[in-house]
Amino acid sequence: MMTPATPPGGFRAVLSRERWKGVIDFAHAASAEIVTSMATSPGVRDAAGRWQSDQARRLFAYTRSVGGRIAAAEFMNEPTLAAMGGAPEGYDAAAYGRDFKAFVAFIRASEPDVMVLGPGSIGETNSHAVQRRFHQLRGTCLQHPAPASTLFPIITTARLATMLGIPGQTTPEAALSEAWLASTDKTLAYLPIAQGRVCTWQADVARPKPPRQLAAAIPGLPTFLDTFRYLDQLGRLAKAGVQMVAHNTLAASDYGLLDEKTLRPRPNYWAALLWRRLMGTIVLDAGVHQGMHLYAHCRRGARRAVTLLAINTDRTTAATLRLPVASERYTLSADDLQSAEVKLNGTALELGPQ
Repeated sequence: MMTPATPPGGFRAVLSRERWKGVIDFAHAASAEIVTSMATSPGVRDAAGRWQSDQARRLFAYTRSVGGRIAAAEFMNEPTLAAMGGAPEGYDAAAYGRDFKAFVAFIRASEPDVMVLGPGSIGETNSHAVQRRFHQLRGTCLQHPAPASTLFPIITTARLATMLGIPGQTTPEAALSEAWLASTDKTLAYLPIAQGRVCTWQADVARPKPPRQLAAAIPGLPTFLDTFRYLDQLGRLAKAGVQMVAHNTLAASDYGLLDEKTLRPRPNYWAALLWRRLMGTIVLDAGVHQGMHLYAHCRRGARRAVTLLAINTDRTTAATLRLPVASERYTLSADDLQSAEVKLNGTALELGPQ
């Protein structure tokens, strides 16, 4: 079937089979799971404005036909700012609750192995109005249990507002300040209220499971300066019990991990790669060291080994850290804080041949 040259009425864009097949192929190549959301614009609604599952059904069916799998889905991306995502004018919590119920019914009947995600909100720590909307959306989820096959009783997303250079966020001058780095804690201080209640889907009440927390981290501008915030945020989230961080995005816009045009890795890509290879899932107490932020994990893939992440945020003074045992050192640095090039132990990082 040919992709329409222009979107049909009620839609702002068209997702072609070719592009979605590319997502599936990438997931296979990277051993990754696909998590997505549904179309919710007027084009997927009946005359009364109620969400219909036709487009979602076609998406799941095509995914299966080419050997793909959708592991988890949320109904709508960032429903606290629904208009930005194309929802009808005047869309409110009551409408979301009605549509969420229809979405859960569709998943239960047609895709029972797919995890349903709670509302992936945005802006709730910066706006009391958005916070109220988030609590209203949370209430609608509690009224409509997800399929019994849901793997984790709680999954929710939180957009961590940490973009450098965005009005109302921070400046390069303040990017290494304690106040800025601690802004992650501000979000976390609010989230436990939501994490304990949002979309609690417990299939086996006799054997309750701990919450599975998911945070979607929005990165900053593509220079070495943001690497400090990026790694510090990962450390803080891990200490708080967040078990997975999904980065937005891989290769699009100025905050992708890869440059959108050249596909060259940006500084946070190398930070994420080192974290993934060295930091395990068991979080330890790193203690306190003046002048540094310290985070310690059991080393990934190694027994009786620990990885210690040390972040020096002082712009002028070097910090010394002495370890009692022999160790390997991985030091990220740059000739300038605003550099797009990162060095590992003094050698510039770049992709090698395929």
